[in-house]
Order: sequence, then structure tokens, then C-alpha cells
Amino acid sequence: MATLQLADSNPIILLKPTWNSSSIFIQNRHRFSCHYPNSQARFIPAKASLHRQHQQQQQQQPPPPSSSSSSLNRRQFIAETAAISISLSPLIGFQEPAKSEEPPLSEWERVYLPIDPGVVLLDIAFVPDDLNHGFLLGTRQTILETKDGGNTWAPRSIASAEDEDFNYRFNAISFRGKEGWIVGKPAILLYTSDAGENWKRIPLSAQLPGDMVYIKATGEQSAEMVTDEGAIYVTSNKGYNWRAAVQETVSATLNRTVSSGISGASYYTGTFNTVNRSPDGSYVAVSSRGNFYLTWEPGQPYWQPHNRSVARRIQNMGWRADGGLWLLARGGGLYLSKGTGITEEFEEVPVQSRGFGILDVGYRSKDEAWAAGGSGILLRTNNGGKTWIRDKAADNIAANLYSVKFINDNKGFVLGNDGVLLRYLG
Repeated sequence: MATLQLADSNPIILLKPTWNSSSIFIQNRHRFSCHYPNSQARFIPAKASLHRQHQQQQQQQPPPPSSSSSSLNRRQFIAETAAISISLSPLIGFQEPAKSEEPPLSEWERVYLPIDPGVVLLDIAFVPDDLNHGFLLGTRQTILETKDGGNTWAPRSIASAEDEDFNYRFNAISFRGKEGWIVGKPAILLYTSDAGENWKRIPLSAQLPGDMVYIKATGEQSAEMVTDEGAIYVTSNKGYNWRAAVQETVSATLNRTVSSGISGASYYTGTFNTVNRSPDGSYVAVSSRGNFYLTWEPGQPYWQPHNRSVARRIQNMGWRADGGLWLLARGGGLYLSKGTGITEEFEEVPVQSRGFGILDVGYRSKDEAWAAGGSGILLRTNNGGKTWIRDKAADNIAANLYSVKFINDNKGFVLGNDGVLLRYLG
């Protein structure tokens, strides 16, 4: 599955025992004696001294203490006795209670990149024949390359993308075998047949409706490309010729069928906010305002608009591993469709989004998925999306996480703004 997001416990604290200022330890030849200057009780180790003290006490009987004085002495004795037990515990073998530490939840680590802080990362892909070799795209003409599986990245210069005085935004990348494709804005299409060692620029028609936001390598010399106005094109000769898979753009379809009954669709002029492709070639897209969504299946002549069944506007939509749909509403809502396939019936799933919007969901397997969003929100499910728990991996990262990409079961990445990249550890 490929997706594109467009950016326009209380711990126990233990204090280490300290020596009480009212107790002074004086080392004798064979033992320790403990003297309390503020107390009337004295501990003298010598046996003879104890006998003499007993005789003196018999000769000089002090008057009985008053009740208030006795109460004070008892309280002082109890307090000092407690101080002794705390101070002596390290000496007589008592062990301190183990500190309570919350077990780490994180299965992600941050990968630091050699790029400007303001870059927004948009897509990532690896060469299927060599999963150590991959490319990372972003704004400000950012293309990074890795040859160690994503542990380290280096800037990649492509001469054919630097001939003109443009600051390209590279939106999407896809590989099949050694063939790869890159699309960007302003309109640019790059193609490689040698796993990215060399990239060639493919000319495009100036009549192309909208900006290219997504591309999928589908076979030998073949690809499928989508624009933000709903145009879908396919090629089978390395991009030199493209055939339209839909007969008209989304604007034309909605404005032609003004009685379609779709809220917000009449006289629609705008673009997709997000577009997502399923493994079988079906698409789901969210309108730029988020007030409705559209679907397209191979063989259909037009996009099919759908009313949203949730109160809040839609942020993003995509495909679950079981063939159903997930839907993200603005403000942090997460919904799952009832059953599989295209539908308008959704059920809300409680999530701990802390009020921040969730921006994307990526499935690692049929049961495990990850959701990412604003202010470092990272959520995980192990039961297909029925329940979610928050992973604190990115809590201290001041960035929005836009996209979750799993290359396979063991290789995944989260892409964000300000050059933030998280790598899945498994």
C-alpha cells in the first residue's frame, strides 16, 4: 500500500540515606558507639562504664519527669530511633527497594539527516532487489540516498533535476525491480532502469491537469500516475506515452452531476488533500476541504463521490491490510469501516491523541498498525485497529509526523516535517 500526505505514570523517588546530623559515629578499637548530643539516652560500649553509671543513678535519683517532658522525650527517642534505622541500613545489609522504572514502549529510533531543518519529508522507497538501497524525498529539492538499509543517508544530486532554476518538491517515488519513478512539483518526472544509479528526466505535456502527487511502478517499463485534480494516467513504454484511465477530472465530474446529493460537491473547484492506493489498484481520495471523499476502481470511467458519515471533516483515508478502509477526522478522530471494500459506514475507535490530529496510518501486518500525527503523536494497535496505545518514542520531538511507511514486516519509517525521520526497530 502506498500513501501520500500533502502538507499546503508517577515514578517512585527514593532518597539516598544520609547521615543524621544528630548522630555521630565514633570508632572504638573493637566496635562503634553512637552518641546523641540532643538526647538524654547514651549508649556506652564499655561494661565497666555501664556499672558505674548504674551506681551513680542509684545514688542520685532525679525527680520524676513531668508528663509533658516525658512525652517529649518519648517522641524524640522514637524519631531518633527511626533515624538510626535509616542511617544504619546500608551498614547492616538492608537493601533499598528497587526503583520503579516504566518499561520502554518504543520500537522506533530517530535517524538524523544531513538536510535543512525546514525540510518536510514526503516519501521513501527501496530497491526490491536490494533493500539496503533506498531513496528519501522531500521539499526544497531534497533527495537522499542510503545503502545501509536506512541507518545513514547522504544527499543525492540528480543533474537532470537541476538544469532549471526551480526548487522542486519531490512528492512520490516507486520501484519495481530495478526500475524506479519520481514525480514532483513543478511538473517533473524522473525514471531509472538501473536501481537509481542514473536518473533520466521524461518530458511531460504542458496540458497535464493538476500537479503530480503520486506514482506507482506497476511492471516492466510501466507505471500509474495521479494528479491532485483526479487525473489518472498509465504508461507501458517508460513514460514516453500516457493513456488516461478516467475520462474527466473530479471537478468536471462533480460539476456535471450537480444533483449527485454529495454535500459540498456542487460546483466543486479544488484538489485532493490526500490520495491512497490499495494493492489491487483501487483509490480513495479526500477533497481539499475534507467535506467528502471519492473512490475509483480499475475500469470505472469516473471517480465516485461519497458523503462523509462523521461529523468532523476528513483529514485522510486509506486501506487496511484486510481490505477495509480507515478514516481520520480532523481533531484526532479515528474510524474504521464496517467490513471490507468501499463503503460509507464507519465506526469510531477511541484513541489517545491528546487533541492533536492524526495524519496517517500504516499497516505492518494484518493485526499490527501504527498511526502518526501532530506534535509527535505515535499510536500502535496489535488487533487490527480495535484498540490503540500511545508510544512515547516521539513525545519530545517538536514535529508533525505526516506519513507511516512499511517496506516489509521488518522495515518501516515515519516521515515528518523539520527533517524528522523515525526508523522501525522491530
